[in-house]
Amino acid sequence: MHQYLKAIGFNNLKTKKDIKELLNQVETTFTHQTIVSYQNWADYCEFQKEYGQNVGITLCGELDEFENFDADYYFPYFEGSGVTTYADVIVEKRIEKEEYVGICEDPKVGISLIFHLQNGIEYMRERQLGFATELAVSVTFSGLALSGKILFPVKKSEDQVKNEKEASDNRKVLLNAARSGDQTAIETLTLDDIDTYSKVSRRLIHEDIFTIVDTYFMPYGVECDLYSIMGEILAVRKRENTLTKEPLYQMKLDVNELQFDVCVPAKEVMGEPEIGRRFKGTIWLQGYINF
Repeated sequence: MHQYLKAIGFNNLKTKKDIKELLNQVETTFTHQTIVSYQNWADYCEFQKEYGQNVGITLCGELDEFENFDADYYFPYFEGSGVTTYADVIVEKRIEKEEYVGICEDPKVGISLIFHLQNGIEYMRERQLGFATELAVSVTFSGLALSGKILFPVKKSEDQVKNEKEASDNRKVLLNAARSGDQTAIETLTLDDIDTYSKVSRRLIHEDIFTIVDTYFMPYGVECDLYSIMGEILAVRKRENTLTKEPLYQMKLDVNELQFDVCVPAKEVMGEPEIGRRFKGTIWLQGYINF
């Protein structure tokens, strides 16, 4: 069973039979179907079924010349809103199946972000047409979380907010220069990191870590597209899975100046999410490339 089915409200699936019945429902009563030419003897097919607002299951596999469908893999999805980043994207195929991951470097985060590509079949079509060589496109991120905690915001004065914004903008300029091989920028960033480390170490003696760290975005565990995040809640909506009636929270977050939506089961959230508060949790990062 896919672990993150629980994130969109399917916590009632216990056996392989339950999974098969659910996937059979996706195949027979799909909301969307996309087919792309794949091999001489078969096409590649994607079935999508919605199970609530912006959430559902995608089932992919081969469709032979006799219209027989052979399932390859499935995954739960959550559609994000708006545009998260305009950074350049590299798309790689997974070794064992026709599934794709995207990699992009956004200077706001400072690390390579690896995400599961939601519209892999659309990428296959674009690649066949020859449009997917240079991907100067936008990406909409979204995250699925199994649980999370709500934290109060950090109180800041107007001057503090202004100074942090200037420091963040300066750091982005330095990071771009360092990527181009600017030795002065590399040295400046190194000294800044040492300075930040010493400041944080002094403050940790008397303060809690979450009053010092306002937001973060960092890799989690051994899976490349899992991240531990904390960010400010910009919007929150309560939805439900239309099949299981499980309540879900869908939140728009600001994490390290990246804005994207996260879906989490309402029962698994500790605290009451409200605009201005912070959400902390582990997410499976998904992305939709806007071709």
